[in-house]
Parts: sequence; C-alpha cells; structure tokens
Amino acid sequence: MDDETGKSPPAYALPPAEAPHEPLEGYDPGVPSAEAARAYYEVMRTRRTVRMFSDRPVPRETIEWVIRAAGTAPSGAHKQPWRFIAVSDPAMKAKIRAAAEEEEREFYGGRASERWLDDLRPFGTNPDKRFLEIAPWLVVVFALRKTDGGGQVYYLNESVGIATGMLLSAAHHAGLATLTHTPSPMKFLGEVLGRPEHERAFLLIPMGYPTEDCVVPVLERKPLNEIGVFVE
Repeated sequence: MDDETGKSPPAYALPPAEAPHEPLEGYDPGVPSAEAARAYYEVMRTRRTVRMFSDRPVPRETIEWVIRAAGTAPSGAHKQPWRFIAVSDPAMKAKIRAAAEEEEREFYGGRASERWLDDLRPFGTNPDKRFLEIAPWLVVVFALRKTDGGGQVYYLNESVGIATGMLLSAAHHAGLATLTHTPSPMKFLGEVLGRPEHERAFLLIPMGYPTEDCVVPVLERKPLNEIGVFVE
C-alpha cells in the first residue's frame, strides 16, 4: 500500500544507527541464481579431508588470501572473534606435531570411548600425525573469548565456526587440500605458539597440496532429502 506521499514504503527500514552505512554492492539479481549455486556445489562436492600431504610449497600470498576470505564471515555484533595463525616454520611445526601426538596417544590409549574408537577404525586414524610436519602450512584457528581490548564477544563458537567453514571453502577453491584436526585438549597450541590467555585454540588445519598417490575413504554424503527440509 502506498503511503501519504504516494510512494510504496520500503520492505524494511533500518532504525537510526550510530554506525555509518553505505549502499550494498556485490549482488547481481540478473545472474541466474540456481546456475551459480550449482556451479559452486560442483566445486565444493570434490572437497575431501586429506591426510596424505605433499611437501610442495604453497606461497604465503595464497594463504593470505584464504585467510582474508575467512575474515569476511559474519560475527556477533561484528566483533570478529577469530585469529588465524599460519605456521610454515619447520621447527615450530615439529613442536606442534610432538605436542599433538602426545595428546593423541592419550586419546587412543584410553581417553576415547570404545564406541568412538570403533567409529574411527574404518578411517585408519592413529596417533601418528606426520602430516603436521609434511604439509607446508598449518593454520591454527583461535577463538577470541574477548576482544584484544578486553571487550565482550557474542556467539563465539558460531562466529568462529562460520569463519572456519569459509576458510576451508576458500582453500579448496584455491586448489589446496585441508584436514580439520582436533587433538583434544588443544590448550598446548596456545602454549607452543605463545598466544595470550583470551585466545582459545579451536582447530588445527594442515593446508597444502595432496600427494599424487593420495587416496581418501569411499564415502557417501547424505542426499538433499535427508539434509534439507522445505516449508513452502
């Protein structure tokens, strides 16, 4: 319905805000959305978790762009509560591997339940994490429990989880393989890397190229009718 001026009101009007605003760019309603969405799916459906990494170098610039892409993620109150520590130094990677394997030996040696170990057995995982030294880069994702200035953060795990997903997507788009490694507990990562107390290790992600003879488990992803529900 038109208002008193004879013009249709906007579908949504922002309330008065202190932050400056600007026109939205980057969205083209003329692009066939289904076609674009399918093209992205065709790229992402080839993404796999990899444990057989090549030591082939990856330029720092590539990792910088991947991290920049992760940094475009939304976050609670725009606090951007994440830090991505990219490690290529061989000595530091060796320290991280040694500490990670110590935790993993505890995990496989008794910390994990039998059911958990049974679920992992088909994938052949074990405490040997040599890929942490072979992969050219380790990207350690930290969640900031408060801002660097000591301010409050909101929806921490949700925000960092979204940013990590975008990191993995950007790496795959760049032709890189990744592994979401979760040694537990991960406090050692903050200690080894000398990170402050308000940064909590979230994920350890080796990143690089797969070996030429790389193999991955034969897996089936759930079909659309099992992961999507449409209410129309």
